[in-house]
Amino acid sequence: MSMLGISHAERAAWQRRAAAELARILDAHRDLPLITWTVGAAGSVLVGRADSRSRVSFDAWRGALALVEHHEHTSGTVTSLSAKVHRNSVRVVLLADLLDEAGGQP
Repeated sequence: MSMLGISHAERAAWQRRAAAELARILDAHRDLPLITWTVGAAGSVLVGRADSRSRVSFDAWRGALALVEHHEHTSGTVTSLSAKVHRNSVRVVLLADLLDEAGGQP
């Protein structure tokens, strides 16, 4: 057991829950653009990162997953997008950093 009172078995269960949710999501949305997914190490967290070249994949996934908490922040030539929701005891987060076409590559 760790200092915070959370056991390895509990952390592993969180990861399995998030991985199972990812499998359900991918099975249900086979037609959406491919994005990068990460299963978190703490808590049941699943993070998707959409392509940085356009808003299309972010918006498609955001709509399909009904991600309601949406935030957008622009700093210089980069617009950071985020959206999240809880599904089946898993926090699903979608992220994208979009480059201004005039801004070039990072």
